[in-house]
Amino acid sequence: MVKRTLLLLITYIFIVSAAFAAEDNTQWGYEGETGPEYWAELDPKFSGCKGFNQSPINISNTTRALLSDITFDYHDVVFNMLNNGHTIQLNYAGGSSISVDGRIFDLQQFHFHSPSENHINGMSYPMEVQLVHKDADGNLGVIGVMFKEGAENPMIKGLWGHLKEAVVGQDLVKEGIQINAYGILPSNKEYYRFNGSLTTPPCSEGVMWMVMKEPLEISSRQVRQFVNLIGRNNRPIQSVNARPILR
Repeated sequence: MVKRTLLLLITYIFIVSAAFAAEDNTQWGYEGETGPEYWAELDPKFSGCKGFNQSPINISNTTRALLSDITFDYHDVVFNMLNNGHTIQLNYAGGSSISVDGRIFDLQQFHFHSPSENHINGMSYPMEVQLVHKDADGNLGVIGVMFKEGAENPMIKGLWGHLKEAVVGQDLVKEGIQINAYGILPSNKEYYRFNGSLTTPPCSEGVMWMVMKEPLEISSRQVRQFVNLIGRNNRPIQSVNARPILR
């Protein structure tokens, strides 16, 4: 009787685990039947993708406000790149953060989208990097930086030099190489601010967005290198609805 009960328990755990694994492996993408217009229907966990305060947006009709300066405290970390099949992501070890409005957000990772997800006054850029931060309560703050076509970007050159080594789904760690996310920030730290969401499933809302006004430069070849590997990976512009966009 005990053995039978134990067997049933193990079977139940296996079934539940398999169910969760199946949910976690829900396939989504940027085109076709798994594209952005269908995200909310692909999985109950993705229902937030049809929310009221979704990202990205077109930043226009802004409201002047006394926005706090963002204080950056980024440090060198060991190179840790992940090709997750949707983007190239650089994972960040603990100890780096930003402070805004007296709140501290720890830098978790930064990743890339081409073309840009957010637009500024109707303008789409060749690429956008998004730096994802989290505070002690789990709230997210994302900094977006646009790239315009121009000169080769030296930090991107260093990152892209390892693209071919990044196997999908596996961290590529280079113990002898250090990076610092401060290198992908513009010298002018003025920014736009609005409430939004993650731009990928589950599209969770309540994200504080800070999009830098000044773009960086990137070469057309560097953009092509990314797109040739990942493809176009931008979610379409979402409705602003009643949200204020502060500047």
